[in-house]
Amino acid sequence: MQESRSTTPIVIVHGGAWSGISFQRDARADGAKHAAIVGWKRLEETGNAIDAAEAAVCSLEDDPIFDAGTGSVLNSSGHIEMDAVIMDGATLNSGGVACVRNIKNPVTLARKVMENTHHCLLVGEGANQFAEKVGIHTIPEEQLLSELSVTKLKLCEGNYGDRVGHAFKAKNVKKTHEHAKGEHDTVGAVVIDAHGNVAAATSTGGITAKMAGRVGDSPLIGLGCYGDNVTGGVSCTGHGESIMKVHLASRIIMYMDAGLGPKDAAEKALDYMYDRTEGAGGVIVLDNKGNFGVHYTTGYMAWACIRDNKLHHGISGHENHTEELPQNMA
Repeated sequence: MQESRSTTPIVIVHGGAWSGISFQRDARADGAKHAAIVGWKRLEETGNAIDAAEAAVCSLEDDPIFDAGTGSVLNSSGHIEMDAVIMDGATLNSGGVACVRNIKNPVTLARKVMENTHHCLLVGEGANQFAEKVGIHTIPEEQLLSELSVTKLKLCEGNYGDRVGHAFKAKNVKKTHEHAKGEHDTVGAVVIDAHGNVAAATSTGGITAKMAGRVGDSPLIGLGCYGDNVTGGVSCTGHGESIMKVHLASRIIMYMDAGLGPKDAAEKALDYMYDRTEGAGGVIVLDNKGNFGVHYTTGYMAWACIRDNKLHHGISGHENHTEELPQNMA
């Protein structure tokens, strides 16, 4: 185990990478900022990075504008199956759930897997049975449904292969930034507390019209998420199959280990993913010194970050707006 060290606390979140129409951008931007503030408040209360990462992701899961928890998209059978993971950078312990159903906050269940079992991942019926055992009760699927998710499935009828297989294929992404239309509202958070401990978490409802039982990158450490006190933390969003093929989170950590900063590591890894798979996506990255990087090869990705009592946020292009936190927050 690494010794703890003093560092500047930081919370960063994302609300998923997407391309195409932008009518939801204000709601997603507000949701990301709110989640960052929720995570920051939790960090002030407990001083614990894991608590803050869980709280921030729960906020995103509770917001029906995002594809995680409430608002999760529907699979090809018309049901919701969710994935989530959380990782402790001090110990490298992690917990994940996949294809879990009827759970309001999958990230909280993932934390229970990390802290109450010897396993890293539970799936399907077994994950739901474990949820009941640890006191996380199921809720009716209707409580997780949003009108937007129902609409998305209707729009995919008769277009299953194109929707799932190519929705995130970018066209000449480095030259023209023209992208296939699609969404992947996977949410995530990365946190460093004052002791230098890193936590990372990712949660998703997956891709609209996915096959029942499909699992993407999100609940798998090194793919959709990674946290390590020695280097930093990453949460990913985008075309899951592409992310899995290049081990995106681990690749970014590897680039930072080789000396790149968070922003450069993110750009290099997403360029590599496009070169090898034509897949698009986005990431939030922290190094162990509290520096952050944000990059995405889709049209939009709502993100927000709090450090030094300042809120940084953006949603498209190279936006990085900065504002002071309210006095009662600072």
